[in-house]
Amino acid sequence: MTAVSTRAAQGGGGEGPAARAWAARLLRGPAGDPRWARPALLALLAATTLLYTIGLSRSGWANDFYAAAVQASTKSWTALFFGSSDSSNFITVDKTPAFLWVMDVSARIFGVNYWSLLVPQALEGVATVGVLYATVRRWFGPAAGLLAGAAMALTPVATLMFRYNNPDALLTLLLTVAAYAVTRAIEAGKTRWLVLAGAAVGFGFLAKMLQAFLVVPGFAVAYLVAGPGGLGRRLVQLLAGGAALLAAAGWWVAAALLIPAANRPYIGGSTTNNILQLTFGYNGFGRLNGNETGSVGGGVAATGGSAGLTRLFAADMGGQVGWLLPAALIALAALLWGTRHAPRTDRNRAAALVWGGWLLVTGAVFSYMAGIIHSYYTVALAPAIGGLVGIGAVQLWKVRDGWPGHEGNWFGRGTLAAGAIVTALWSYVLLGRSPGWYPWLRLLILLAGFGGAAALIAGRWWQADAARPRASRLALAVMPCSLALAAALAGPAAYSLNSAATPHTGALPTAGPAATAFGPGGRAGGPAGRGPFGRGFRGGGGFGGAGGGGGFGRGGQGFGGPGAGTRPGGFPGGAAGRGGFRGGGGLGGNTQVSSALTTLLRNGASGYRWTAATVSSDGAAPLQLASGEPVMAIGGFNGTDPAPTLAQFQRYVADHEIHYFIGDNRDSFGGGTGDAAKISAWVQQHFTARTVGGETVYDLG
Repeated sequence: MTAVSTRAAQGGGGEGPAARAWAARLLRGPAGDPRWARPALLALLAATTLLYTIGLSRSGWANDFYAAAVQASTKSWTALFFGSSDSSNFITVDKTPAFLWVMDVSARIFGVNYWSLLVPQALEGVATVGVLYATVRRWFGPAAGLLAGAAMALTPVATLMFRYNNPDALLTLLLTVAAYAVTRAIEAGKTRWLVLAGAAVGFGFLAKMLQAFLVVPGFAVAYLVAGPGGLGRRLVQLLAGGAALLAAAGWWVAAALLIPAANRPYIGGSTTNNILQLTFGYNGFGRLNGNETGSVGGGVAATGGSAGLTRLFAADMGGQVGWLLPAALIALAALLWGTRHAPRTDRNRAAALVWGGWLLVTGAVFSYMAGIIHSYYTVALAPAIGGLVGIGAVQLWKVRDGWPGHEGNWFGRGTLAAGAIVTALWSYVLLGRSPGWYPWLRLLILLAGFGGAAALIAGRWWQADAARPRASRLALAVMPCSLALAAALAGPAAYSLNSAATPHTGALPTAGPAATAFGPGGRAGGPAGRGPFGRGFRGGGGFGGAGGGGGFGRGGQGFGGPGAGTRPGGFPGGAAGRGGFRGGGGLGGNTQVSSALTTLLRNGASGYRWTAATVSSDGAAPLQLASGEPVMAIGGFNGTDPAPTLAQFQRYVADHEIHYFIGDNRDSFGGGTGDAAKISAWVQQHFTARTVGGETVYDLG
């Protein structure tokens, strides 16, 4: 008893000193790092957390389509495993379900609400920044890691996607983890790191299918070129990594293939109820060649601009991810040129191959895809751009006055100056696409960029003057770096703050203020001036938008509706629907359901497998989220999947498994063709309609 009391009096058995020592290690960081490195990292992660979480609930459910699947998962383990749109497991979402699983677990613990769905996405973004920092810092020091992490965190499309419930957040995190594992494998030559890389990419497949594999060529080439050991050993190790990839991606695919169709939901987005057909068809080669069948059907306009070499720089994608893209390409070229005579295992070249391979292959595919592509896909480029910028800037600064044996060489200083000027000019162009949005910012960035470049060049003589005080020479070294950094990050930071301050809903969100080519629509904006950088979107619909017209079908005016701007490929508007929220939602975005209809669905759920059925997940998801009861999405995502057939639907009705049919008020895109149209016509012919909360309702019971 005395010994216990003595230990307690001395600090709880050593727990106090141990906790203080752990906190000190946390703040100090690894031995050899400068004292400022760990506090700077913690500040970066804290700032990223704030950027990605403050006001997170203002977007509501964000994408109704995926929010409804999370709601279903809290009531059915089968729905969780397969990613079903409803807890009665009629049909899945049109993706593999791993990206939902993190949100599913959160919703099971904390309940189904805006925060439980979106906070996990935000934390995935913070983790991505942390993993990117750790990867870059390992070879190039904390300054490079911090710059890479900041560039990644402030990429506007990253701010958008890590505040959203689309699949891209988890995919980006997993690909960054894979890059870290490849870096460790090149460093140590250990097979286990390649196995981890393969497993991360394989699990990325379960998050967003074949897009995850776009990093594989760059990673494989990097290890073949720079990995330790003989070529044969490196090939065998890569095969082990490939086996891990197949295992991580294939176990769920095998389950979906082997479980009889009668015992699982229909595979949404496929035309044959087959996961492989979805993988290689609509979500695979169809995206590349434009020959898409399934989910949204053929002929759908892409929202990423015209295919070609300049797509990533054009209006649709430039403001999303392109701010530091020229700087990243300059850094990549400089790293490859500067290491042209280096040994095979040179780490500068290895890093250029890892991050450059990721950027070039993924960027080329995005640029030339002939099928459906959306601008938010480009978040997958953000870690590669950040990595190249961070590594390139620090390594060029180290050789700004020439490398050993080549003193006086202008390569490092000149390349840094060129990068600062090009980045400032490109930011000026991007900001010019929103001419009424803080026009003074363009001029400040231009001045900072050219001022930083001039200081970099002049610093060659300033710092060489030994007569100057040391503090003066240090200031002259810091000034060009500060100006160049401000010029590089001010534009994307402003766009990111605008994105965080503005609600986004629907399946097709975009970051930043309205660009000239977009027109005034495109997202749930509200009046100009909202938030610190909230100007630019004043009402207007457009793609999945909300805010005074627009949206898609129920609750809006459709693609190209009032205020939709000049974006090509629009579709005619549908009638207003879903009472009380005209202009809300649209293609999976926060469509409101009247209290009268919600009460009807809840009271009528007892004894039925589905409280209601309606055409498309766009129509079913809001009903399900409002009522908390399973709603059948006829035809899947947009009503074009061949499920159910008319005969199957008639059997469901005869067996009293569906209570209500909610009439499809749209006159465009998916609701009037195929099996869905036949079902709608049959219901109209055989059942009596009534209006509840502005919706046409048929009682099938």
